[in-house]
Amino acid sequence: MGVKAMLPSYELGFYALVVTCAVLYSGSGIFEASRDSMNRKAFRDGIKPGWHYFGRKMDVADFEWVMWFTSFRNIIIFALSGHVLFGKICSMTVPQHRAVMYMIYGLLAVLASMGLLYLMIILSHCLLLYSVALAKQKWLCYVAGLCCLASFKVEPFGSWQSGFVTGAFDLQDVLFYGGCTFTIMRCMSFALESSQKDEGIYSIFDLLKYNFYLPFFFFGPVMTFDQFHAQVSTRELRRKDDEMKSIRVNALLHVGAIVAVDIFFHFFYILTLPSDLKFVNRLSDWSLAGLAYSNLVYDWVKAAVMFGVINTIARLDHLDPPQPPKCITMLYIFAETHFDRGINDWLCKYVYDHIGENHDNILKELVASITTFAITTLWLGPCQVVYIWSLVNCFGLNFELWVQKFFQLGPFAKLEAKLSGAMSRRIRAAFGAVNFWAIVLYNILALNSLEFALLVTKRLLVTGFPESTLSIWFITYCGVQLIKERERILAIQEEEKGDKAKLE
Repeated sequence: MGVKAMLPSYELGFYALVVTCAVLYSGSGIFEASRDSMNRKAFRDGIKPGWHYFGRKMDVADFEWVMWFTSFRNIIIFALSGHVLFGKICSMTVPQHRAVMYMIYGLLAVLASMGLLYLMIILSHCLLLYSVALAKQKWLCYVAGLCCLASFKVEPFGSWQSGFVTGAFDLQDVLFYGGCTFTIMRCMSFALESSQKDEGIYSIFDLLKYNFYLPFFFFGPVMTFDQFHAQVSTRELRRKDDEMKSIRVNALLHVGAIVAVDIFFHFFYILTLPSDLKFVNRLSDWSLAGLAYSNLVYDWVKAAVMFGVINTIARLDHLDPPQPPKCITMLYIFAETHFDRGINDWLCKYVYDHIGENHDNILKELVASITTFAITTLWLGPCQVVYIWSLVNCFGLNFELWVQKFFQLGPFAKLEAKLSGAMSRRIRAAFGAVNFWAIVLYNILALNSLEFALLVTKRLLVTGFPESTLSIWFITYCGVQLIKERERILAIQEEEKGDKAKLE
């Protein structure tokens, strides 16, 4: 109830005004803190010379972002440009064999960048999981796949395998573990899909074509084998109407996002500030809340840029890859919270939905979510912060269902039925605002540190109560109402499309 309920335009305008003013006020506090802390000794490692003609230094605390646009920039441009050119030639000349051509290019690129021994390690895991797939037993595929994944994430097995790769350069560890762990996820998808095949099994050649598609190899996203196999097997390559225009627009948006982040990092040190808890503790509650929220937004932008660039190349190859993650600004439920939609789709298909089925049963949901987060913990690399992150997010996901089931009980259901759609929407938004901040607080654990997360929680819920707590809750409520309005419009548009399709 309340999904398509309308609110008065003046009420929505008031919500938009409140959110805008709050963002500007919080942003001004972060800007002042960034300006005042630019020359602090504690921030020397995180802030480097930038636009000296503007008198600004740049936040370089994010290793991944700096890596992409310094040491890894030329490699990205060279390798992916070569793939695009190679893929275009193959699509025009031998479209029926393009998957083989992609595999050959990917193998050569991996060999050139990481060496023969690394390639042998990858091929050995592929061969092992292919052999397991021959048994066509799902449980065996899971066990073998997770053991292979643990061999890269649990010491001393990870160091032992990485020791075989000779030589040393800045990106060796990143490319080694990225390529290996994504390979295991792809091999598990292949094995699980093979176990469901009615007759026979897919060939080892199919697995190699799937795994060595270069745009996905080192950094994902993970595209499940059934989708990849169906799409690369298509011989008739046709573009949808305005598809190339959409690809060009998305490419320009990604370039714009990169420039915007670069500008942002010269004026807002959102990544370096949390590293000095004494300094951060002097910020106002509003600035501290904005700092925590900004870290989540930035991490989404980073994921959107990385997967967006890769997806653009995949779309040029006539594939339909997993979409970039949903913006954290548009989220207020745990079920939609993910920064890697490829891994999320993989986990949902093979673990979460498989065990939880329709997600209505509390016990099945609990088992499904615990299993999903256990595998996610292994994927991220077991450590204290990851354990805590997994625990609280698993609790949040289940707590949503518990609350939903509780309010579906007879007395509450009858009470809501008596309310107007608009009032039901307002009540749900109030609960959604609480959930929104639970998502923020739970996820800055992994993005920053446990200490910073505890500081933000204490300031917003204990020392800031009731003024800061209630005011930030109300502003978040206004934001959730704006999200719900967008969801309402999208739901109506989808309904109209469905009605139009039926008439046609």
